[in-house]
Amino acid sequence: MKIALTKLSTKDLATLSQRILLNAQSGKYTIVDNHPLTLALQNSYTEYDKVYAKQSYSGKGKDVATADHERDVAYTNLKAFLNGYRKLSSAPNYQAAEDLYNVLKKYGLALDRLSYSSQTAQMKKLIEELETPENMQKIGLLSINAAFTEMKTKHEDFETLFADQAEANADLRQMTSASAIRKDLEKNLKAYISLLTVMKGVSGWELLYSDTNELVKAAKNSSLQKTNSEEKTGTSGNQP
Repeated sequence: MKIALTKLSTKDLATLSQRILLNAQSGKYTIVDNHPLTLALQNSYTEYDKVYAKQSYSGKGKDVATADHERDVAYTNLKAFLNGYRKLSSAPNYQAAEDLYNVLKKYGLALDRLSYSSQTAQMKKLIEELETPENMQKIGLLSINAAFTEMKTKHEDFETLFADQAEANADLRQMTSASAIRKDLEKNLKAYISLLTVMKGVSGWELLYSDTNELVKAAKNSSLQKTNSEEKTGTSGNQP
């Protein structure tokens, strides 16, 4: 019973290990119940199973980008209103619009084109200044409280999502990668298969060896079929 475990894809190695363990723990083979190699194989597979199919990133990037776009729109809408209104010297409270526009100018009129972190830092300061009593009075005079609140809310929504993404990505980075732990699984799986191969002629081990051998053959055939298919299509196989 031979198989090159290092040539199996990440998923195929997990599948073979799981099937061999299910067979060993089926209750039909008391000879391997609580056997040290069976327990070692179970432990290494459990660790491998936790991470072999994990995403390398949180998957929250699209939501963060959408939230950033929404805060950009809220910001540019407010900026466009103030820029237009301040030019109407005949309009009531046009000076309030001029003053508020200068506040925006102070923190940069192109915030929506900055990086996430740079925009966040500048918008935080901008919102803080706009929330001063003097500027809130001007916002009230122009009846743009709703527009300001929307910009502030969209900014806060972005910050929440961005923090969630950062935390999720940090958690993923802290998880041991499948490639780093598969060697331990390969070692224990190889030891278990070697044990069955050595003991196959001993009474009580024949059926366990035979059943496990069929599982190994299936894994080898699956790997071979994938290799042949990839050679025909010119694509590369799953990398461990």
